Amino acid sequence: MTAPTTTTSATATPPLADRATGCLVGAAVGDALGGPVEGWSPEAIVERHGGRVQGIVEPFHKDEWKTARPISPYHKGDGHVTDDTLMTHALVRVYEQVRDHLDAYSVADYLVPDLIGTPRWIPELEAEALPLQRIFLAEKWIVARIHYGHVDPREAGVGNIVNCGAAMYMAPVGVVNAGNPAAAYAEALDMAGTHQSSYGREAAGVFAAAVASAFKPGATVDSVIADALALAKDGTKTAIEAVCEVAVRYDDFEDALQPLRAAVEPYDTVGPEYRKPSLGARRPSRLHAIEELPVALGMLVVGRGDFRHTVLGSVNYGRDCDSIATMSGAIVGAMRGADAVPAEWSSEVARASKLDLVAPATSLAEVASEVFRKDVERRRAHEATFRTIAGF
Repeated sequence: MTAPTTTTSATATPPLADRATGCLVGAAVGDALGGPVEGWSPEAIVERHGGRVQGIVEPFHKDEWKTARPISPYHKGDGHVTDDTLMTHALVRVYEQVRDHLDAYSVADYLVPDLIGTPRWIPELEAEALPLQRIFLAEKWIVARIHYGHVDPREAGVGNIVNCGAAMYMAPVGVVNAGNPAAAYAEALDMAGTHQSSYGREAAGVFAAAVASAFKPGATVDSVIADALALAKDGTKTAIEAVCEVAVRYDDFEDALQPLRAAVEPYDTVGPEYRKPSLGARRPSRLHAIEELPVALGMLVVGRGDFRHTVLGSVNYGRDCDSIATMSGAIVGAMRGADAVPAEWSSEVARASKLDLVAPATSLAEVASEVFRKDVERRRAHEATFRTIAGF
């Protein structure tokens, strides 16, 4: 099945560093906007905020966020990024050290020590702490399995719950493989084996591929969806197809919220109540998919590549909306460049989170250029070797 056709036109082609900035800043902004309403339904969001979320909002439980369950003790809201961005920036730091493609052993050798060895500013805790003390149990799994369990990094993800944990921070893989979705997919799959199995690992590969596709000159929503579908497998592929076939009928996220949920529901194992997952939730399956990636791509279709509309649709979808908006924000930012991300959002998120959102992207773009040059040298060496082997 081919990707649904939208009415989007080709984008301009900003420089690599500008698009890397758009990607990572866009992801952080989506994360911060979605954080305060994560886990709630679209109806609950409207009831709490008197309408749809239109930007940065306060915590869902206002001043009681320190004790309100199930959020405590995290300050979700007021422009604070969540673990999605913390993990994304941690992965950027790994690239800064390795300065080449990564694999499962890179996660073991560099990411795990970063999570357990160096205190960082944690916006939701309003304090410096080890990243390990903030990340969710599904991410703590990486440390438990590799650092304490001494499991083969390539297999460490087996047994973890199958969710969006690995996918949510794979945007840097797409940046390093800008314009090459197949390479991004393969690299993300290798790395994600430390964290996830089954459709969680598959989603990590497909998200990285979508980001890499968004960097192509003249990329469009259609071309990104087509590249994602060309690589996606099993339930992830069919879920993306189902959601995008519905999404193409809408250009207003308000009208699309329920139809997109209905389209992804057969593939989602969590069930109708996000905070009360079904007995079969998050178990390996070739028939299912995480909810977040198909919905993020669906909102990309609905938003026609416009950052505000795409990300606000992702946020107001509710459920795991910080990760949905992280993914959709990263893709639009990579397509359109840094100027696509509203400055009033990005500047406030950076200020409130006390994080430099631009520096990691600038550094990652430099790494991507270095890796490309290495790839060219490796390819030329292989060509010369093969010509000798083949006799031509």
